[in-house]
Amino acid sequence: MTETIYALSSAPGKAGVSVVRVSGPAAGQSLSILTRGKTHSPRKAHLSYLYDGEQVIDHAMVVLFAPPASFTGETVVEYHLHGSRAVIDSLFTVLASQPGHRLAEPGEFTRRAFENGKMDLTKAEAIADLIDAETQSQKDQALQQMSGALSALYEGWRERLIKSLAYVEAIIDFPDEEIPDSETAKAKPGIELLCADISAHLNDNRRGERLRDGLKLVVIGAPNAGKSSLVNLLAGRDVAIVSDISGTTRDVIDVPMTITGYPVILSDTAGLRPEAVGETGHDKLESEGIKRARARAQTADIKILVFDGTAPQRCSATFDLHDENALIVINKNDQITPAQKQIYADIPNAVFVSAQTQEGISEFLDVLSAKIKQVMDVPRGHVSLTRARHREALTHALGRLSHALNAPSPELMAEDLRLSARALGRITGRVDVEDLLDVIFRDFCIGK
Repeated sequence: MTETIYALSSAPGKAGVSVVRVSGPAAGQSLSILTRGKTHSPRKAHLSYLYDGEQVIDHAMVVLFAPPASFTGETVVEYHLHGSRAVIDSLFTVLASQPGHRLAEPGEFTRRAFENGKMDLTKAEAIADLIDAETQSQKDQALQQMSGALSALYEGWRERLIKSLAYVEAIIDFPDEEIPDSETAKAKPGIELLCADISAHLNDNRRGERLRDGLKLVVIGAPNAGKSSLVNLLAGRDVAIVSDISGTTRDVIDVPMTITGYPVILSDTAGLRPEAVGETGHDKLESEGIKRARARAQTADIKILVFDGTAPQRCSATFDLHDENALIVINKNDQITPAQKQIYADIPNAVFVSAQTQEGISEFLDVLSAKIKQVMDVPRGHVSLTRARHREALTHALGRLSHALNAPSPELMAEDLRLSARALGRITGRVDVEDLLDVIFRDFCIGK
């Protein structure tokens, strides 16, 4: 970190104001050169002319942050410029010519903040989530994690684990004395309680990860049941081709959207028609589409099973997918006869709609919204897992704790406790995370 980095921290393109951030040991020197030696008090906004030699670059607002009271913990300068490409390019030209200055890599400002002890990894990841947040619920989850709620939870578990480890190691430190098995057993209640806490945290129905990545909704049913028409209605635009020809949809079509404040990925799929499955020509293409539809249904958070209400019998291939995470939609209600309606009389909570006339769509949206809220409901004060990296580390920690409870000797118990504490420490970045940093920060935008 002997180099000074700079980057555009606001969005690229023409804007009223753009922000360029500079961080590193020489940030103050380049500020002095750009402003011809003007003095800038830390943490105060100064209106200053910026110069490239004799030529004025811009009349900008400049804020200097002295270490360690800055985002990265280094000297940081923020230039609030008029947001034209010409102004920014001129400033970058001067910065690039300064000794020890270079353009920042993705996430490098946040990475420096982590390496300088300004935040742990969970807070750093929360910054990326906040930047990417598209819904109120995603924003709230990111802000909760940025506040340190997740970090405090994991560090609290790690401290409890270290106390148990210290007790077991104290027993090991007296090898010449007869230590009864009951002494080692005294550490087990704390370990068992910690196992229960971690297990409950892991068994959260993946709410945090779903909220971060988007809830997976799959629309599935027989050909011409009206799946694509329903998807177009929910999306509010024509995202799928609608046709009377069976097998029009061959591949999965994903539509990101927001429903009742939660991010969802709505997927239209090929019609389920097992009798048309074949190995050549048209049948081979349709077979692949059906295969992908079934695979998507298996991984969906919510399945929307669409039936053609005018068909002489309900599609068994579709109904076989019915479970607690499925919603039943009977389409073409504007054409259904009373006798046809009786076919679905045994299905509780089925919703009758017409994608053509939009009859029943409002009622279906109410049912769908309630289902989404049920899946995503988070108890007040609960801190959710947000990343697969956290889940993997917690699963490993829990496994080592289980081994510790059954360890035949204090030495083996202590080793399992050490490995468990190490796994927890990797989540926040307290131990052995160098190999993770490139993976974590490469998805950040440049300038953050």
